[in-house]
Amino acid sequence: MWAEVRRLVLVEHVSKREVARRTGLARDTVTRMVMSDQLPEYSARPRVGSKLDPFKGWVREQLAENPSLTSQRLRELAVDLGYQGGRSIFDGFVREVRAQLAPARTFQRTVYRPGELVQCDLWEPREHVPVGFDELRRGWVVTCQACFSRAFWGTLVFHKEAPDILAGVARNLGRLAFRPEKLVWDREAAIAAGGKPTEPFLSFCGQLGVGWIVLDARDPQAKGQLERKHRFMRDNFEPGRSFANHLDFQDQLDTWAEQANRRRHRGIRAIPANRLAEERELRPAAQISADTDRRWVLRVPQQPLIRVDTNDYSVDPRFAGRRVEVRVSQQEVTAIAVGGGELVCRHERVFATHRTIIDRAHQSELDRLRDRRRHRPREVEVQQRPLSVYDALLA
Repeated sequence: MWAEVRRLVLVEHVSKREVARRTGLARDTVTRMVMSDQLPEYSARPRVGSKLDPFKGWVREQLAENPSLTSQRLRELAVDLGYQGGRSIFDGFVREVRAQLAPARTFQRTVYRPGELVQCDLWEPREHVPVGFDELRRGWVVTCQACFSRAFWGTLVFHKEAPDILAGVARNLGRLAFRPEKLVWDREAAIAAGGKPTEPFLSFCGQLGVGWIVLDARDPQAKGQLERKHRFMRDNFEPGRSFANHLDFQDQLDTWAEQANRRRHRGIRAIPANRLAEERELRPAAQISADTDRRWVLRVPQQPLIRVDTNDYSVDPRFAGRRVEVRVSQQEVTAIAVGGGELVCRHERVFATHRTIIDRAHQSELDRLRDRRRHRPREVEVQQRPLSVYDALLA
């Protein structure tokens, strides 16, 4: 407005009265604008002191002595000393002083090389997972995300023990199909209790030929990529879904992860699947496999059943009394005879609880042995020998 008024009067030679009529300004205002060759500036009114001013020094002293004092507690103490001001102005000043005394933590952007790191963690669904027999069971998803490509995979497990977690990691790495330099874990009890890698985890890394990084305690920001992915799973994967069983849960999770890996990622402004191809080219892995099965040796009892996770699985009754090696994976339960190497049993693993799983062949053998005992002759056959045999023995 100031520039327009000066242009009309000084350049166009329009009268001040006409300019006042056109702009709606007072003639005195038009005169001042024409006479002033400096851009008009807003001058604030003199600041009036607030009710907080007498307490500002006291607030600084209190926070210097005890930085953990909350704003509410400081305000209560100030009221006892006579403070009558508002809450908002007091809390705002406390935040400002606290930031000066204890600066907020800052972060730098980390740049990853292809195939350098894979972040690993556990994510727990809100609802329990159906496992058959009308049962629901608490489950966890072992999650892995490549830091360079942001490609992600997850595997459902029902225990937080090392064999189950490491089996999930092995499956995820098989889906990523490249061998990372290091695995990043927090202090999960089965992986790095107290910050020290556990023996099963070290054995797993040794089999794959990878390194590891164990994060400091209470430092979730160090693997913030995966934490954000967990939030995305909670907001995008879980809502509006239902699952027939644990296999259906895994199938839907795999489909969802495959689709997510083919969408453009806002953070890297690229498609994770395309960058994953670069990681696979630089650090290829023909086959990623590690022995993560549970193993133990036992003697088959007279009732030929072995117990795994509250469930009883039948074994071949012919091996009753013999020692067998039991091997439990996420998919099946097997037993091998010690010494002979014969297959004693093979069952699909059941995650429902307190069930008895009987193989038809084992039941048929039990029936055959039972019938054999029932029809065994009661009289003992005694061999008849000539008396000359006994005479020869006594001679």
